[in-house]
Amino acid sequence: MKILIQAATLLDKHSPFHLKEKNVVVQNGKITDIGDKNFSADRVIAAKGMYLSPGWFDLGCVSGDPGAEGKEDLASLTKTALQAGFTDLALLPNTIPAVQTKNDVQYITGGNENRLVQLHALAAITKDTKGAELTDMQDLHMAGAVGFTDGLRHLDHTDIFLKALQYVQRFQGLVLDHPEDHWLALFGQMHEGPMSTQLGLKGIPRLAEELALLRNLELLAYTGGRLHLSRLSAARSFELVKSAKRKGLRVTCDCTTYQALLNDALLVDFDTHYKVSPPLREKSDQEAILKALKDGTLDVLVSGHVPQDEESKQVEFDHAEPGIINLATVASQLISLSEEVPMEDLVHKISTAPREIAGLDVPTIQEDTRACLTLLDPARTWTFGESTHFSRSRNSPWLGREMTGKVVAVFNNHKQWIDVA
Repeated sequence: MKILIQAATLLDKHSPFHLKEKNVVVQNGKITDIGDKNFSADRVIAAKGMYLSPGWFDLGCVSGDPGAEGKEDLASLTKTALQAGFTDLALLPNTIPAVQTKNDVQYITGGNENRLVQLHALAAITKDTKGAELTDMQDLHMAGAVGFTDGLRHLDHTDIFLKALQYVQRFQGLVLDHPEDHWLALFGQMHEGPMSTQLGLKGIPRLAEELALLRNLELLAYTGGRLHLSRLSAARSFELVKSAKRKGLRVTCDCTTYQALLNDALLVDFDTHYKVSPPLREKSDQEAILKALKDGTLDVLVSGHVPQDEESKQVEFDHAEPGIINLATVASQLISLSEEVPMEDLVHKISTAPREIAGLDVPTIQEDTRACLTLLDPARTWTFGESTHFSRSRNSPWLGREMTGKVVAVFNNHKQWIDVA
């Protein structure tokens, strides 16, 4: 089928058509024509006012499959991702078993030939992500792992972290880490500050993130290699990363889209849907995230998608597990963030930049290239309800709410999904 995407604004910093309104023709999995001409087509998507970008890539998404398929399996995850506009997901290794063998990697990537949404494996640095014994990262790299991390768990064993940074340099690999000192965060329920005092909940100080991050940067300076810092939340963290970049360290970082929009004041009613890791912090941290987005310190935005079953959320706050299912609501969050940060920069951080960091091929919007595209309608309103909810979990504070901004078409792997007349 020959599809014409008509009068979309192209957002692709690697394309000569960046920020231009163009007609784009997709046929047989390729972009065949770009221009102002009203090309003939079997189907026309009227895209005036919409943004067309390279397909979105989530660098660090949680699946319950294998081991906790009741929370999320690969089928529900890819369906959710597709409807949300993602063409690629990099999955954290926090499954049962952890992603730590060639077979585990193959389990994730094995169905990619037949999927629009491509799944990539982030393999465990240590066995069972327990931080005690290194996995065979060389074999995992050869099997297709795109990076190495213990995922939701900070790798606090200093010697093992150092050896991991050294080990992956054999094949120019990438180490990812979520910096949070275990002992400073122990039993913490939310951000440590006036709100945690008011609610009588044990807080997690910014220092837990900052100390772990400082240690990581010192080890990176000592060993060399490439390090990506995941899910940063504290204001000082971004200053530390900025300083490290100035010194020439090969460090990048990300933040969840919701962390830039929410703060700990939302926990006043003990709503467990706002319990996340790292915790929602104060307004000043939100402002620091926005500043880091604007000045380029923050390289990547991620969904922070962590499915939890009802038994993990419908309990007292102290006993609730952290996490939000957030793939479906990223588009609306980008629209909100675009009030402060240019949309072209936001889209770059959720499409091109993650691929560059992971060392993967970067699709671009040019003629005679593969069609890996996401079309976002910034004005479309919709309700995040039963007909638009495809995850097996329901742990989202936005369920039942009206949202603004929705992806209406996705193209990848010779396939397409279109939700527009």
